[in-house]
Amino acid sequence: MNEPQQKWTETIEANHTLFDLKLKEVWRYKDLIYMFVKRDFVSSFKQTILGPIWFFINPIFTTITYLIVFGRIAKLPTDGAPPLLFYLAGITLWNYFSTSLTGTSYTFAGNAGIFGKVYFPRLVTPLSIVISNLMKFGVQFLLFLIVWAYYFAKGEAHPNIWILATPFLVILMALFALGVGMIFSSLTTKYKDLNMLLGFGVSLYMYATPVIYPTSSLPSGFKSLAYYNPLTGIFECFKYAWLGVGNFSPLMLGISTGIILVLLALGVVIFNRVEKTFMDTV
Repeated sequence: MNEPQQKWTETIEANHTLFDLKLKEVWRYKDLIYMFVKRDFVSSFKQTILGPIWFFINPIFTTITYLIVFGRIAKLPTDGAPPLLFYLAGITLWNYFSTSLTGTSYTFAGNAGIFGKVYFPRLVTPLSIVISNLMKFGVQFLLFLIVWAYYFAKGEAHPNIWILATPFLVILMALFALGVGMIFSSLTTKYKDLNMLLGFGVSLYMYATPVIYPTSSLPSGFKSLAYYNPLTGIFECFKYAWLGVGNFSPLMLGISTGIILVLLALGVVIFNRVEKTFMDTV
């Protein structure tokens, strides 16, 4: 008598190419992404006195510090934009990028216990980090809009049609953080000291990005070099769109987009390759 064949509900096999994002599989685990996003967002202000207000306090105090140090003491130019609004615009974008990058860089090291016990697409974890930080960005962006509306009413902010590109700019930052974060996350499974290098590098990278200064204030040699910083086109476009200042051109945004897509593809390849064997080295 022939025994009936067993029908498996799930088959786990390592036959994906290195460029495969497994997006269909990730979509099947969308509820897990939601749970991770909720966990990250709630844990940010759990057991705190002020709760979500911290999302406002951080950019407010940072902006005031930059206003005093770089505006009053160092007297860095802002291309005619109100210094408070100029610094707040840069800080709002930078906070989202830096937190997303550092969060995704700990994907393997920070979730080794979960990865070793249950299977789900590993891309779920960095995606949930980027999305949860996007919610925090929304809160801080609301603060920026309130301050921007004040200066707009005074006639000191001059927006233009490039405001419509804001969602695209945020997506570019998310993809950049995701790509570079996956690269560092993959490398730190074997080289632990890269975690310290990343924290130091992110701090330095802020000063190589037009967060507290416009690119128009840079010497000509450094200005051409700054165009190859993927964040330069994003920050300059955002400030030009909302404040009406800056040395922005569509070419800068095109260069940023191209570099980010290359880094994202590289991150996917390295991430998929390390994913299969990281439990042996983490």
